[in-house]
Amino acid sequence: MILVTTDFVPGKEIKKNLGLVRGNTIRARHIGRDISALLRNIVGGEITDYTKMMAESREQALDRMVEEAESLGANAIINVRFTTSMIMQSASEILAYGTAVIVD
Repeated sequence: MILVTTDFVPGKEIKKNLGLVRGNTIRARHIGRDISALLRNIVGGEITDYTKMMAESREQALDRMVEEAESLGANAIINVRFTTSMIMQSASEILAYGTAVIVD
């Protein structure tokens, strides 16, 4: 599967537009991570537990978007974007979305 953030795939011709595809995940924070984050907030620096959690969340959202595109028969997704939102105080959603297409 080809994923691009542009509205075209370099060197390829879009034969068919299959529409919007998306994948999302919602993750909640963990009390142990919150304690670690609180300490890191005092001394400064990267909160690696949260960095890892968000990276895993992005990959899961991408995987779900690709699954949806494949179910439509797509071989590429153009205009890939991410968005995130807070669902509640300790949970966030990551959404990956784009346009499923068939390219030559």
